[in-house]
Amino acid sequence: MIAPTTAPADRALKDKHRAIWALGDYPALAADLIPGLGQILADACEIRAGDRVLDVAAGSGNAAIPAARAGARVVASDLTPELLAAGHRQAEQQGLTLDWRQADAEALPFSDGEFNVVMSCLGVMFAPHHQAAADELVRVCRPGGTIGLLNWTPEGFIGQMFAAMKPYAPPPPAGAQPPPLWGSEQHVRGLLGDRVTGISARRGAVRVELFAQAEDFRDYFKVRYGPTIAVYQSIADDPGRTQALDQALTDLARRHDHGTGTTSMEWEYLLLTGRKHP
Repeated sequence: MIAPTTAPADRALKDKHRAIWALGDYPALAADLIPGLGQILADACEIRAGDRVLDVAAGSGNAAIPAARAGARVVASDLTPELLAAGHRQAEQQGLTLDWRQADAEALPFSDGEFNVVMSCLGVMFAPHHQAAADELVRVCRPGGTIGLLNWTPEGFIGQMFAAMKPYAPPPPAGAQPPPLWGSEQHVRGLLGDRVTGISARRGAVRVELFAQAEDFRDYFKVRYGPTIAVYQSIADDPGRTQALDQALTDLARRHDHGTGTTSMEWEYLLLTGRKHP
């Protein structure tokens, strides 16, 4: 399904997204902060040896690599080749073979019903046109196959981080929707409709204790997380706004700190699985 923009505008938007995720060092961030989330999603999808699995917006393979470890035949697709290259290196170090493919989540280059399992861990949520991306997830899944999604919730820490950055970011293009909506069960159910049945959804949280203080979180994301880097770049010539965003992110981390002596936070996600209608 083509996103509701003109083709040149859509290409420009996707080029921008690709460049944003090449900023910083997302593979290192994922290894530092969320190393177990991909395994949680793979387990929820009940992946078995021989399954044909597609990880959409796979990044550096946080979920694709555990799926391959389970014996599945895995395609890891992502818009950003730099992330795929990092994942390829990680997989090779573990002796695993995956098919790494550059692809747009809103226009996947795969046949209808090609995969037993179609999943995404903190990836498809960043596709700007949610219905187009959801339609592709469903299209490439075989009838009776599993669709599994793990995404940050709007109310959780990362959802609130995007809310904190929004006043400082350039306005989104027409038709683009906020990523954390994919962490709303009602929103995802609406996207999938009656094409996916037996939906199971639960919220969980990953505990993050990497940062000694709130400022360390802010400074870490300023140099490693593409979306945060991009927002800071957009206000680089305005010291006042830069200082205000510094304070907003620091305050966010302090509000979510459990106060155990070092900064300790729980970042909430939604885990949702279902089966494509036969």
